[in-house]
Amino acid sequence: MNIKSLLAATLLCATSLVHAQSAGSIVVYGGAAQITPQVDSGDLSAPSAPGTKIDVKKATSFVGGITYYWTDNISIDLPISAPFTHDVIGAGAIQGVGKLGTVKSLPATLLAQYRFGEAGSAFRPFVGAGVTYGYFYKPKATAALSGITGGTPSNPTTLSMKSRFGATLELGGAYNITKDWSASLSVTKTFIKTTGSLSTGQAIETTLDPVSIKFGVGYRF
Repeated sequence: MNIKSLLAATLLCATSLVHAQSAGSIVVYGGAAQITPQVDSGDLSAPSAPGTKIDVKKATSFVGGITYYWTDNISIDLPISAPFTHDVIGAGAIQGVGKLGTVKSLPATLLAQYRFGEAGSAFRPFVGAGVTYGYFYKPKATAALSGITGGTPSNPTTLSMKSRFGATLELGGAYNITKDWSASLSVTKTFIKTTGSLSTGQAIETTLDPVSIKFGVGYRF
């Protein structure tokens, strides 16, 4: 390939990305995310051994979403995910008892993002901030939970977790593969607490503050 052909190809590529992330663009994306709670557990209320705590394990699921470019630099992002299933395990005085139950989470998040660089840049880092509603549902307790709380096979202990709102911060980057196709990677931190309740009348306050890593491939309309 001669120099003129190379310059022409480079110009064509640059031109194709001019409107890749411009005002009015809508990007629909799909991928995967992993949520890792940064748990700070309180103590289970009486009657229980002092220091009875819990931990919540990480979970991975499919995620998609829609990003609308309000301006060349400001966008609104609405992630849409499949449910995440988290294991709840013993910690503190009951560390080692194993899994106490599972709970599904379905985070509903709305983010405002600021994207650095020009609309036609191949790579654009961004920061975001918004709000998340952490919806927790379908909790399932194990025999281990009944064993430490006085439940029986005929009357097992059940659990629930309260859904709450929390603030979310985001840091990420998007790479424009073509004028329509892009790939993105982002890390979010959500500041959220919940209250776990047992059928025995006991409760536990828990700070979750999860960190989420999300990868997606998007198409611009």
